[in-house]
Amino acid sequence: MFGISESCYHYQAKLSTENAEIADWLLRLTTVNRRWGFGLCFLYLRNVKGLVWNHKRVYRIYRELELNLRIKPKRRIKRDKPNALMVPATINQVWSIDFMSDSLSDGRTIRTFNVLDDYNREGLGIDVDLSLPSSRVIRALEQIIEWRGKPSAIRCDNGPEYIAQLLIDWANEQQITLLYIQPGKPTQNAYIERFNRTVRHEWLELHLFESVEQAQYLATKWLWTYNNERPHTAIGGVPPRQLLKAA
Repeated sequence: MFGISESCYHYQAKLSTENAEIADWLLRLTTVNRRWGFGLCFLYLRNVKGLVWNHKRVYRIYRELELNLRIKPKRRIKRDKPNALMVPATINQVWSIDFMSDSLSDGRTIRTFNVLDDYNREGLGIDVDLSLPSSRVIRALEQIIEWRGKPSAIRCDNGPEYIAQLLIDWANEQQITLLYIQPGKPTQNAYIERFNRTVRHEWLELHLFESVEQAQYLATKWLWTYNNERPHTAIGGVPPRQLLKAA
């Protein structure tokens, strides 16, 4: 009359006793083996004991018994937030310097020596060559000082060219303070690091250099555009030279 199968009508569930047996097995396994999770428990029942219970059923009972192993979260190390770099009040108060590297079309490695005025983020120079020792760094800085004036301090990392006694003696003679950042802390030289990113993205990655002379020419050309035409978001969306004129 109701369209119900006779076998279904007379069926009697036999899961209750089996569920109790599964729960008993799980409790014993997790008590003896405290580091076993569900995967090991199920594999033990299936492969070692030969019990053919469905993994979904065993897992449901495993969850109901709240036997899940607590996953210990990774301890987060509290780090002090680095202080923001001080923005100089005038030009030539602090310069930042750093190296970058690239390669010519023939595979030879070239290096660039970048100089930045932290006041208006103006790129003061990009010197390109195959090698840039301390003597070349001093020469590049002296060329910039001739038309820009002498900085009060220069911020740099701990590269071998910067910690060389030749550069230290030159800075002492010129009465320029060398501000060394902590090793492994490039954020302490954030102005030049951000400049390097722009150099990489807008100049180095767009050209295949045939010679050092070509790379130097393109660097000088791009630097003029950066200083005079490219808006800089960190200084109000104006080019560095425009900010300098307004100041």
